[in-house]
Amino acid sequence: MNATDKLNVVLKHIKEIFVGKDEIIDLLGIGLLARENAFLLGPPGTAKSALVRALSNGIEGGKNFEYLLTRFTEPNEIFGPFDIRKLKEGELITNTEGMMPEASMVFLDEIFNANSAILNSLLMALNEKIFRRGKETKKLPALMFVGASNVLPEDESLNALLDRFLIRIKCDYVEPDLLHQVLLAGWKLESANAGETPTITADEIRGLQQLCRQVDLTPTRNEYVDIIHSLRNTGIKVSDRRAVKLQNLIAASALMCGRNEAVLSDFWVLKYIWDNEEQIEILESIINKIIEKDKSESAHPQALHNKTPDAESVMKEVQYLTEKWQDENLSFEEQNIIKDKLRFIQTRCDWIKDAEKKKYIQDHIESLWQKILQTV
Repeated sequence: MNATDKLNVVLKHIKEIFVGKDEIIDLLGIGLLARENAFLLGPPGTAKSALVRALSNGIEGGKNFEYLLTRFTEPNEIFGPFDIRKLKEGELITNTEGMMPEASMVFLDEIFNANSAILNSLLMALNEKIFRRGKETKKLPALMFVGASNVLPEDESLNALLDRFLIRIKCDYVEPDLLHQVLLAGWKLESANAGETPTITADEIRGLQQLCRQVDLTPTRNEYVDIIHSLRNTGIKVSDRRAVKLQNLIAASALMCGRNEAVLSDFWVLKYIWDNEEQIEILESIINKIIEKDKSESAHPQALHNKTPDAESVMKEVQYLTEKWQDENLSFEEQNIIKDKLRFIQTRCDWIKDAEKKKYIQDHIESLWQKILQTV
């Protein structure tokens, strides 16, 4: 069994334990292969830390570090205390044993509680995989960093921290129809003894990370450039640095499928680069249109899971915007927001499978556009 197969077996095992979390688990696998950081956004009780712990347990020969940050967390708690023996000799050397600088998998919960005392060192660790403290500089063995939070940052100074996480994943409670399976799987996990679980070594993952850089992206290069332009035009910020790094995710998707070259369906990973929750549906709409053109037989399973919007909820949004437009006191900015939202709903409407429902909603959208044009 090659290393890619081993990693897929580890991920499959985790999916059997955590029902309804396939998307998150696959994305964590992508981040691991690409050596890119992932951020989990969701309320308590959505298995964020448990998922990362399960992935960490599947890595043999690796050290794991997990910490819940608070406003009062000190650098010593993350990076380790100064070595007292060296301090007596006048040297500031950190004793990193058992701390983040020695870990192969790092999970930082409530990441946006990071205070200014640890922020600079943390930003460098996340971005360059380097630990720097005073005169100390140390390369980190971390395969991947995972951060989590219940909310997105409101303080602009923390936006730089979110930017260090290339993959952004929304974690929610499972669908109601899967709850029965979740309860069974959870009870089995609580009552079962720790049996044999499939593993992959940290060195094998490092080998895969090197292989990932050798994937041929040429077949999708032109389409990728078009997507970046399209995202920027839509208002989704993709810096040149991020555009370069996002290629690692596309390559990782190809490698997970046993391919050494990328295909259009590998763009599914680009649905998870949002800065706020409003961008999630916009990204899905843009990326799904590209994925739809790919007829490859070896597409990543997640690329085929295009989320079909619920016709009833789309219709409610159209009705809400129609009522909103009738307000005579709307500012110019508010009018533009309604127009933008209507365009996005129009795009989502294309994905509704029921032809009759789709036609009904499209008629109402067209009616609202007519009212908007008459007002202008």
